[in-house]
Amino acid sequence: MLDRPFRQAAAGMALLATLATGAAQAADWSDTAIGYRYGTQFHEPGNPDRVAKHVLQVTHASGYSLGQNFLNLDLLQSDSADPASGSSGATEAYLVYRHQLHAGKLLASPIAFGPVRDMALTAGIDLNTKNTAFAPRKRQLLVGPTLKFDVPRGFVDLSLFYSREWNHCGLDACGPPGNRNSLAFDPYYQLNLAWGLPFEAGALPMKFQGFFNLNGEKGDDYFGAATEAEQLMRSSLMLDVGRLAGGGENTLWVGAGYEYWRNKFGNHGKPGVDTDALMVQLEWHL
Repeated sequence: MLDRPFRQAAAGMALLATLATGAAQAADWSDTAIGYRYGTQFHEPGNPDRVAKHVLQVTHASGYSLGQNFLNLDLLQSDSADPASGSSGATEAYLVYRHQLHAGKLLASPIAFGPVRDMALTAGIDLNTKNTAFAPRKRQLLVGPTLKFDVPRGFVDLSLFYSREWNHCGLDACGPPGNRNSLAFDPYYQLNLAWGLPFEAGALPMKFQGFFNLNGEKGDDYFGAATEAEQLMRSSLMLDVGRLAGGGENTLWVGAGYEYWRNKFGNHGKPGVDTDALMVQLEWHL
């Protein structure tokens, strides 16, 4: 029988999927891309070794009469330094969905002030699974206001979310009395900054894109240890090589990325909780 948190997450996902279906049927614009990134300096909590990862990515963004949708699926393949339940490298899937309702589209007039061109209500869900011995199964729901800044090209969004997270630990150490295999973390806030800024560097068409998350403390972990605030930034500087090669604008991008992670998943005071990883990245827009 499904547990209550799973039913809540599934209900939230069904609602968001319904909104996304309506948006797709009346999309004003859409952009779908397949991406790849690779780096050798990643880390995992409790593991002192550096981990190399290949990441395949599918991203979709679209706008419609009331707002916009964003969907991203990462498929991450680690090397043997981050083993699966057997001896090979672990495989992880991580799904992110966000839906925005824009005040300007709902009210026929934007809520604008200072550098802010409009406000939105954003709701979303994160889901993940990974075939390690830890066997995480993250389900996260979040909702909150978003400030949409007025920039000449692209976008800058700043959001403050109320978040609930449920997860799982498959380690034997999580099973004894006093520890927990399944955990509903305390509610916490997430401050999210997301940006995509195209620009010209002389004759070179480029863009600077990424996001930054600041997650508050979320109570105790599976072993009764207090979590700490978590920071994650993933950014990239990309060159539109498709346009340079005469193949059309916004088709093929190549660039370099950087991942900054502190207190990964709220862990602290142990190996592998901090990451500074450089990446090579590709994007092919359909």
